[in-house]
Amino acid sequence: MSRLDRRKKLFIKTYGCQMNVYDSARMADVLAPLGYEAAPEPDGADLVILNTCHIREKAAEKVFSDLGRLRPLKDAKADDGEKMLIAVAGCVAQAEGDALVARAPFVDIVFGPQTTHRLPELVARAHREAGAVLDTDFPVDTKFDHLPPPRADGPTAFLSVQEGCDKFCTFCVVPYTRGAEYSRPVKAVIDEARGLVAGGVREITLLGQNVNAYHGETEDIGAARGAGTWGLGRLIRELAEIEGLDRIRYTTSHPRDMDDDLIAAHAEVPALMPYLHLPVQSGSNRILEAMNRGHTRDGYYRIIDRLRDGRPDLALSSDFIVGFPGETDDDFAYTMRLIEDIGFAQAFSFKYSARPGTPASEHGDQIADDVKSARLTALQSLLASQQTAFNSACVGQTVPVLLTGTGRHDGQMVGRSPYLQPVHMQAPQDWFGRIVSAEITEAVANSLSAVAVDAPGAKDSSTTSAAKVSAN
Repeated sequence: MSRLDRRKKLFIKTYGCQMNVYDSARMADVLAPLGYEAAPEPDGADLVILNTCHIREKAAEKVFSDLGRLRPLKDAKADDGEKMLIAVAGCVAQAEGDALVARAPFVDIVFGPQTTHRLPELVARAHREAGAVLDTDFPVDTKFDHLPPPRADGPTAFLSVQEGCDKFCTFCVVPYTRGAEYSRPVKAVIDEARGLVAGGVREITLLGQNVNAYHGETEDIGAARGAGTWGLGRLIRELAEIEGLDRIRYTTSHPRDMDDDLIAAHAEVPALMPYLHLPVQSGSNRILEAMNRGHTRDGYYRIIDRLRDGRPDLALSSDFIVGFPGETDDDFAYTMRLIEDIGFAQAFSFKYSARPGTPASEHGDQIADDVKSARLTALQSLLASQQTAFNSACVGQTVPVLLTGTGRHDGQMVGRSPYLQPVHMQAPQDWFGRIVSAEITEAVANSLSAVAVDAPGAKDSSTTSAAKVSAN
């Protein structure tokens, strides 16, 4: 095969959140017409993209470490008379684009999360221009208009409905790297969802930095279906009417945006899975105020009570930050009490790390690392015990499992329960993409084992009720 006939190889490494996973998939979509196909590793790739995250400590250093490993591959390709383009995308690119170019001048393209649709143009410029191509604008209102419809790749899919953030929590860089809140029009979301379902998708996760702040315009869907703007609850109700879409999830949400209609949707829409990720960050009102979270401890309790009144089997997940500047032992005790009171099926927890340019990074009362470590250990121990208890309570229950892939053992398939737990079971591979009634036989820290109760039909639907399991 001649060099001209060969397909171009694309390798994308994705850091961080589900939004980045979605963006990486869209990068592959916009590059496919240019002849790029996925490569399993960067060695030999024609284009390598690092899609970065700026949330955690030393995020930029991890990127530079990966760039250091890529440079010899780029040089080796140049020695063979070929060119490897290296691109840095995402939030680190947005926040530190100039520093990236200065420190790693061999990088060819630096672009932010709102300019994915411009990637073909950036690649063309990188081939014809000397020096790095830098694009860190915020054209979020046109981004989705220029992206092709996403391709279905299996029975589950992400669908971005909202981007950006107006909350300005004092520890967070997202408003500076993703821009202001923007919601996609209702018709665009519905059309994309219908296309995914037509391609075999049965579960859609709606994405947004503040997904429940969604306020989509309805001008293109007809007055009979509602005018003005829709919130997330109304959007979920509409999506649930799509034949073949059996499951709906959303992430990441904010307590300030849990309105009445969305809370009611959890009780009234069977397709909306009984699992909610609702970050609280701290159980101390004093720390929540310092974080500029805009909600209180008691307000969070009230939201959870209302949700569980309508959906008693609701499983909860959350985010926690320990060691925020000024956090006292009493503040930390409030967080531990909140965890004990509410009970979580899963959670993500971190030591506070200063993000450059955020107000909290300039706070004078930083907490010693050994104190943060001790608090994190205690908090994670409590959360782990709750997750284990939740999983153990599932044993003996029959739940609908959406099979999404093959397991590590012969004849094994893996899927997800309504509560987002990984479930392993013996099943034929042609059950891929189907929803199987399965009895949970064993629980470990991070997954479940099950046996099929009924074989799924060719056009089965998710009609089995989810097991009623308490997180407490």
